[in-house]
Amino acid sequence: MIHSILIDIALILLAARLFGEIAVRFSVPAIIGELTAGIVLGPSLLGWIAPNEVLTLLAEIGIILLLFEVGLETDIHRLVSAGSKATVVALVGFVVPFALGFLLSFYVFHLSLLVALFIGGTLTATSIGITARVLSDMGRHHSAEGQIVLGAAVIDDLLGVFLLAVLYEFSISGSVSLLNTGKIILYAGTFFLIAPVIAKMLIPLIKRFHLQSQVPGLLPTTLVALVLIFASAAHAMGAPELLGGFVAGIALSRRFFLPFGVALHVDPEFTEHTQQQMRPIIQLFTPIFFVMVGLSLDLGSIDWSSMFIWLFSISIGAVAIVGKMLGPWFFRESPYRRIAIGMAMVPRGEVGLIFAELGRTANIFNAEVYAGLVIVIAYTTLFSPIWIKGFYSRYGHRLPSD
Repeated sequence: MIHSILIDIALILLAARLFGEIAVRFSVPAIIGELTAGIVLGPSLLGWIAPNEVLTLLAEIGIILLLFEVGLETDIHRLVSAGSKATVVALVGFVVPFALGFLLSFYVFHLSLLVALFIGGTLTATSIGITARVLSDMGRHHSAEGQIVLGAAVIDDLLGVFLLAVLYEFSISGSVSLLNTGKIILYAGTFFLIAPVIAKMLIPLIKRFHLQSQVPGLLPTTLVALVLIFASAAHAMGAPELLGGFVAGIALSRRFFLPFGVALHVDPEFTEHTQQQMRPIIQLFTPIFFVMVGLSLDLGSIDWSSMFIWLFSISIGAVAIVGKMLGPWFFRESPYRRIAIGMAMVPRGEVGLIFAELGRTANIFNAEVYAGLVIVIAYTTLFSPIWIKGFYSRYGHRLPSD
């Protein structure tokens, strides 16, 4: 058992690097290579590796650390200034796909109420991990549209968790408790407000011990532990674990200050040193997550001859794309930036798979509905990075300067 898992991890790391390098050689984002590696190694093609608890845990650590790096490089002032636009993008990108997905499933395909609700819920997802990685690879995570997308994706993740909790409770009991839903919202909101402040106050202590330590590696060891503790705390309070990593990174970023006039400044050199120390660890774990997304897609199990799957996946896919593209058109911005923001919100990735997998394991989705949703998740995940890179290559010079 142990030796087979070790071989699986070795194959994942090597395949991620190989396919990532090939993708870059063809001017395609490395993430596409890593996702493709999962499809090749998984049940879709070779069937050498199946997702298991160990690989899932390593992938979870990878996405948490990736969001820590994203938070570390986030300009909190720009993120806050983008708040209203990010909120609009998130709300429109949440409500419109949910409503259209539900209406289409319930009234056109005549699926049950619960199935239609879960389909709508699946379409609300935005993969913050994939979006952040693509923008980072393109060097656009510091741009105005990058900050809007990042803020919107964080809000979408929180809304998705709330909706998932509500739908899951509805699927079990047939009703929704406003008290339980309110608790989840309150706990998650409290964590997101308080956690960065606590982390910020711990950073000077970590820095002091780092400077005094006689044993190499104290800084990355302590920071990884801190990030994992915050991820666990986020889960305990009803928020996604990856947001724990994000707020820890924000607290360590150069431009985050405590409220009420209290400013514990982090030395920019120390922040840069932190990035250098953490980067190899992040680069080790993050590809595992994207390979696991590919491993989770069993494209070989889909009955490609089914007319329902084609009609369902194409129409739901159109809703999935259009619903996310609409948000930026509700505020004033250049057309090219609006398109860039909308495209970056399209990937469903792991968040969509969580909804779809819950629907399957709870016997809410039958095989055809699940397969149709997997197709939608697959092409919004696999092709979005290609669209985004192609758009920036052709129209990037037309985006207004930040």
